[in-house]
Amino acid sequence: MAFIEVIPENQADGELKEIYEQLISSRGKLAEVHKIQSLNPKTIVAHMELYMSIMFAKSPLRRWQREMIAVIVSKHNNCPYCIAHHAEALNHFWKDQAKIEQLLSDYSKIGLPEADLALCEQAARLTTKPGEMNELGVKKLKKVGFSDRAILDCSLVISYFNFVNRMVLSLGVELEKEGAGGYEYN
Repeated sequence: MAFIEVIPENQADGELKEIYEQLISSRGKLAEVHKIQSLNPKTIVAHMELYMSIMFAKSPLRRWQREMIAVIVSKHNNCPYCIAHHAEALNHFWKDQAKIEQLLSDYSKIGLPEADLALCEQAARLTTKPGEMNELGVKKLKKVGFSDRAILDCSLVISYFNFVNRMVLSLGVELEKEGAGGYEYN
């Protein structure tokens, strides 16, 4: 149960009702991570614009790589809500639940390609030791073939999920009753 007041869909009016309706229309349902922001509706719109830009816009990183990074960040922050949502999204691409479980327990033992392993390492390091980040992580990503744009996008995904994980955890966002599924993962 959320730690703050949340305006449910059936009690929303005005701008909030319009935002909820737009989310349901475009995404198929309303996520708890959006409802937690109901007391400040403009943040829901800004949040969705940022999310869509980072996770769905054209990028040198593949969609599944961005979902993989999201899972690694959420695992290191112990955020069950985001793990559930983004592990399911990643499995939409991988279609291998055992591989997802191995990613969550020890990604270094999956046999990921060197480039994907480097993304996971960068996600873990920036999440757990942000004050120790330096140019070495960027050099490693370049060494395995990532462009500066890909490295920027990697940092954006990592930073975004650290932000969302903290919001979810600090405000008591719980997984939807019907679970994490039902979204489009294009």
